[in-house]
Amino acid sequence: MTATPPDPDQPFGANQPPYPGAQPAAGSYGSYPTDPATAGSGASPQRPSAPEQPASIAMAVKLMLVGAGLSVLSLIYSLTTIGDLKDDVREQLLKDDANVSQSTIDAGYAVAIGFLILFGLVGAVLWAWMAWKNGQGRSWARVVATVFAALNVLGVLFTGTGAGVDTISLVLSIIGVVLAIVVLVLLWRKESSAFYAGAEASRKLY
Repeated sequence: MTATPPDPDQPFGANQPPYPGAQPAAGSYGSYPTDPATAGSGASPQRPSAPEQPASIAMAVKLMLVGAGLSVLSLIYSLTTIGDLKDDVREQLLKDDANVSQSTIDAGYAVAIGFLILFGLVGAVLWAWMAWKNGQGRSWARVVATVFAALNVLGVLFTGTGAGVDTISLVLSIIGVVLAIVVLVLLWRKESSAFYAGAEASRKLY
């Protein structure tokens, strides 16, 4: 049996059997795997929301700001009694050297005033800084506040029992110590610890 030659008037491939087997459509590249929790929503992983301040933290922040104001008040009072400071400097220098010159006394007085202003302002700034950072829920700030409070208590114990301490200055120092102790109690309450833990978690990605 001979094959029938193709009709020259028909296009190429006419009346020919189809190519065996259907060809699969070109596949697309696999899509990048997505998180089932966010699939279809287009959302990206989000940080957990920052917790609200509990009453203990809010009160501690207010008391620390009061402490900052108390430091400024103590500084102002010390500057109003600056004449007594000059007498104390002169007395101390004369006790060390009976022939001390007036210029040395004036220099010692200037240095004493400088330290007085410096420590007064530093104390106010530290109170305000601790209020800010503990209000944000920084765990390290609670530890730093504890160290500062301990130093404050020790400072009052050593300087407050000395001779020649002004009564009003001593009272202001004692009020500052009481504030520091109350603040520490508030910062270390159970709800405060939960606030610090939640605030730290909110600053980290899942």
